[in-house]
Amino acid sequence: MESQFGDKIRTLRELQNLYLRQVAPLLEMDTAQLSKIEKGLRQLKKEQIPLLAQILKADLEELQTLWLADQIYAVVKNEKFANEAMQVADKKINYKKKK
Repeated sequence: MESQFGDKIRTLRELQNLYLRQVAPLLEMDTAQLSKIEKGLRQLKKEQIPLLAQILKADLEELQTLWLADQIYAVVKNEKFANEAMQVADKKINYKKKK
């Protein structure tokens, strides 16, 4: 489970019988780059998510959520207190929303 975002976009692409070589140029990248994104070896730029959602006929909010989750995971995956830190961050986010 290295990249939930990558797994999701690969699944969506395959369900629509699209090849890497068909989708990559639409995102202005080569097939190797898109393949690495699907494998979790590289990150898609945040600005490209809406276009990718449109291409794959996917829910934009779901893709943005999975992309952000992968970003957070990449930062905290090797940290001893990752869960505790995320709980503190969650409280802070919820507090800010209430303001």
